Amino acid sequence: MWRRAVRVGVVSWALRRGLFTMQLKTVEFESLFTDGLKCVAELFGKNNHELRIAGGAVRDLLSGKQPEDVDFATTATPEHMKDLFQAAGIRMINNKGEKHGTITARVHNQNFEITTLRVDVATDGRHAEVEFTTDWQTDAERRDLTINSMFLGLDGTLYDYFNGYEDLKNKKVRFVGDPAQRIQEDYLRIMRYFRFYGKIAKELGDHDPKTLKSIKQHAKGMAGISGERIWFELKKTLVGNHIAHLVSLMYELDVAQYIGLPVINGNLGELNRVCKNVQHHCPKPMTVLSALFRTQDDVLRLDLRLKISKEEKQLGLFLVKHRRDLIKSDGSDPLKPYRDFIIDSREPDMQNKVCELLKYQGEEKLLKEMEQWSIPRFPVSGHDLRRIGIVSGKEIGTMLQELRDKWKQSGYLMDKEELLSFVKSP
Repeated sequence: MWRRAVRVGVVSWALRRGLFTMQLKTVEFESLFTDGLKCVAELFGKNNHELRIAGGAVRDLLSGKQPEDVDFATTATPEHMKDLFQAAGIRMINNKGEKHGTITARVHNQNFEITTLRVDVATDGRHAEVEFTTDWQTDAERRDLTINSMFLGLDGTLYDYFNGYEDLKNKKVRFVGDPAQRIQEDYLRIMRYFRFYGKIAKELGDHDPKTLKSIKQHAKGMAGISGERIWFELKKTLVGNHIAHLVSLMYELDVAQYIGLPVINGNLGELNRVCKNVQHHCPKPMTVLSALFRTQDDVLRLDLRLKISKEEKQLGLFLVKHRRDLIKSDGSDPLKPYRDFIIDSREPDMQNKVCELLKYQGEEKLLKEMEQWSIPRFPVSGHDLRRIGIVSGKEIGTMLQELRDKWKQSGYLMDKEELLSFVKSP
């Protein structure tokens, strides 16, 4: 049966195998105890299987944040868990991860992803063969970063074997144990290092030299990692902190060439400028990354390596093409060329693309106006022209374009009656 911590800030030190523990009780932690979690906790407790919160949720809770996702670790094997849930009449779903020790149970309309403690017995830099264990430290040892290797008991006890809590407080990003060994177990951890550095670290260059040396030494291993996995991590890096610094580091440490970035002509100066422009505006990852590209071919090469989405690809091509030629006008309405571009394009998502362009260009005032602008509907149709006697398809097309131009010149204010007054009946 789970139990709650009853006091705030009560800290105890335990030196068993370097273990640090403390007692956590916060509003965010208490809010996790839904009827579903209470049910699962009681079920595991009755059957003498320990259950703890694991990974990123622990990090978030220690940082005073509400976790978006909560993963659990347990001493129970997948077979034990299946037996428990089946006996209790609890449905299990999407158990493709069972061979890796993960069972997902649906309890009180809430999913609980629970993974058996594991130890790696063989790795190839992409995948690992695992065996199950009941040793919490052994499982912690196989994780990537110290800040991700902590566990939180359901009574509020933190279990920290590798100084993760201190690193989190001091905004340090370090691998568990030897960086080279951790990287060789899964080369994607190189990208995860950059991602979490941008998420956690306060200073630009607060890197452990041994870590940087290990990344450079094993950067070539990134060539064997799938583009989808790399893009998932890179996108998160591109919306974090220290973006220009971290991308520059990817070049310095020979990582860029293996993840689809321009090998020689990456425009780091432009990237640095755009990163300053987009601060506080929640840009899309491709908006930031496009600054690095000099031509549209760079976007296409990135797509070949990382298999980005069609929407991301189109945004990148759009930004590289129009970041210079679509700029504010010399007239009294600097937003007009952007509005006209959206009206002329007739693409449903063009306003969103233009907003990303304005973020890229650092046009803060225009961005605010564009976000508040509702695209007007052109009030005249071909049917309106047929009603007044124009039947030629070619003539209708020509006339509609002329009327559209007059409508644009009026600032999209002319209504149907005003526009049709310019049409001479046959």
